[in-house]
Amino acid sequence: MDAILQFIKFCVVGAGGMVVDFGTTWLLKEKLHFNKYVANSTGFALAVINNFLWNKYWTFHDRNEEVGIQFLLFLGISVMGLLLNNGVIYLLINRWRMNFYLSKLFATGVVTLWNFGANYQFTFHNG
Repeated sequence: MDAILQFIKFCVVGAGGMVVDFGTTWLLKEKLHFNKYVANSTGFALAVINNFLWNKYWTFHDRNEEVGIQFLLFLGISVMGLLLNNGVIYLLINRWRMNFYLSKLFATGVVTLWNFGANYQFTFHNG
């Protein structure tokens, strides 16, 4: 399958994951008054599970039966993405005084490129 089509599908899945991520973050931060980084990390974690399943079966049509190993790879890449996500948010809020949600949106774009590239190359590489 063409990498461009896979990237488009990856972005569609990511949009769904972003709804999970932002919705959870908003609920925890604004309504339940969790720390913004705890709320951000929780939203990100729930989106990881959602995105793994959709990307495995829809984006990459992956039939590798070693789902546990693939999930650990996907999770590792996502944790690295989470660190990048929180780092970008921290930098944009504390250095540039940017709005939290605008910072989170920008960080999501950066992490999307990282996640697709790493998962394309390592997690769902069929060959």
